[in-house]
Amino acid sequence: MTTDLRTTRILLVDDEKGIRKVLGIALADRGYRVSAADCGETALAVVTQAPPAIAIVDIKMPGMDGITLLKEIKRLSPDTEVIMITGHGDMDLAIESLKHEAIDFITKPINEDILEVALKRAAERISLRRQLRRYTHHLEELVAVKSRQLIEAERLAAIGQTVAGLSHSIKNIAGGLTGGAYVVEKGIEQDNPRYLHQGWRMVKGNVDKIARLSLDLLNYAKTARLRLQLCHPNQPAGEVVELMAARAEEEGITLDIRLDDRLEPFYFDPEGIHRVLLNLVANALDACGAATAPNGARTVSLHTFQPADGVVAYRVKDNGGGMDQATQDRLFQTFFTTKGSHGTGIGLMMSKSIIDKHKGRIDVTSRHGRGTDFVVRLPMRREPPLERSNHHQGEP
Repeated sequence: MTTDLRTTRILLVDDEKGIRKVLGIALADRGYRVSAADCGETALAVVTQAPPAIAIVDIKMPGMDGITLLKEIKRLSPDTEVIMITGHGDMDLAIESLKHEAIDFITKPINEDILEVALKRAAERISLRRQLRRYTHHLEELVAVKSRQLIEAERLAAIGQTVAGLSHSIKNIAGGLTGGAYVVEKGIEQDNPRYLHQGWRMVKGNVDKIARLSLDLLNYAKTARLRLQLCHPNQPAGEVVELMAARAEEEGITLDIRLDDRLEPFYFDPEGIHRVLLNLVANALDACGAATAPNGARTVSLHTFQPADGVVAYRVKDNGGGMDQATQDRLFQTFFTTKGSHGTGIGLMMSKSIIDKHKGRIDVTSRHGRGTDFVVRLPMRREPPLERSNHHQGEP
């Protein structure tokens, strides 16, 4: 994670000519390109013209003192890392310099090993900043690509609202990356392995969320056109239970399935309904995994039934933590998620889109602490769709 800053410019600021000469030679021997200034005013002129990667500043100088110069350097060039040079009696000033974003301080007479450690810390912070910018740049490219795909395929009716929601989701991820980078920086500054591991987990978690967001966007794109087939409504329900059974068993959750064998085949998109049920069952397992049922038994059920003539229904019910009314009101809004940092807010939006295209409906009832009940109702289409091509049948 460390960046090799040799051949990088360093600005050395000290009113003592001898220190400038000796320290300048030591830095040049390490491969750095060194500029020198004998006062704060001259140093600021250099920073204004060509900001250095690192500035090494004497804390006590006539005229503009080191603390004032530090503040001005950070104002003009926030990315310049500043190392302060102090005397043994200047410890209070050294600590104050850290409050004003100095990366480190070294004491006179300057020990080369300590100087090397300070330069390494500066290199690590600069490297971390560059990595964060690369992540952010990649994130912006990803947003641009997915946004173009959404617009070109007309996958969302209200594109303005969608872009706003996606931007909000991306902003949250970028904020998570920034927060993780900050914790890593603190770990570097304090040589604290716990902070380093915690910060790096935050960064990796948000990178993983980028991947999940991309996958969810691709799955959402598949809902643009239904692939209507003559299929038994119990088929996608049974497939979902088979997929989720191992996870439910591992988490100690009872997965109850009851399929009405009196139902008859009709024309619908089995792949789309499979996605809907998989999302609802996965969400139900998440809800049970994060809560304790009143009687200790955590249960997720998936039932099929016929509530009225010409209608088939799927019910997914859990006894997890439930939702308050405010959450239920926003449940199907674009990019709204109840899973905090782990969710993308696309699953239920995608599910509702699929059900709407079937001219069906999805209803939810939930009580905080009592669990949640989703019911999907599909009209039973008896006639095959019009043939659109020689390769497949479908409808928009």
